[in-house]
Amino acid sequence: MADIKEPLLIKRYASRRLYNTETSDYVTLGDISGFIRGGREVQIVDLKSGDDLTRQYLLQIIAEHESRGENVLPLNVLNDLVRSYTTDVTSAVPQFLAQSFEMFRDGQEKMMQGLGGSIPGLGAVQAQQEAFMKAMTGGLGSLGTSWATPAKEPEPERSRSDGDDLDTIKKQLAELQDKLSKLK
Repeated sequence: MADIKEPLLIKRYASRRLYNTETSDYVTLGDISGFIRGGREVQIVDLKSGDDLTRQYLLQIIAEHESRGENVLPLNVLNDLVRSYTTDVTSAVPQFLAQSFEMFRDGQEKMMQGLGGSIPGLGAVQAQQEAFMKAMTGGLGSLGTSWATPAKEPEPERSRSDGDDLDTIKKQLAELQDKLSKLK
């Protein structure tokens, strides 16, 4: 069995066909998307040049999902991403996104394990978002970032049921998403 810590190597041939080196067969973008959803990292390289094409193909997978109406990225976030490519703070964006998604994944894992209560690390995410917004706006604070002020995380109540905890987490996530969507 392959070590899942190693990325699955996919080679792109000159014909643009994608070849799974573990199973010795051709794969589609849908297959690659399935590998990733299953928790597997992939690396896609051009057979002839050796160039790493992973980023290009992952962006293509995202674009295909978005074009089918599976909108995960709100329009304002897409606009901000495009805008970030034209500013001097581009270097802060990848780190911010990586840390935000890492915390999001950790929160999801804890929810799936049934550890209800408050969202772990929410205060840290809010502080990180506030620092990022200050960096993006040059510290002007004119965007009304008071939503990002770290709040004391509520202590989980021991008497609530798991269903109540999940409802609380969903409500907190919805409120956070609403606040994020209001940023311009």
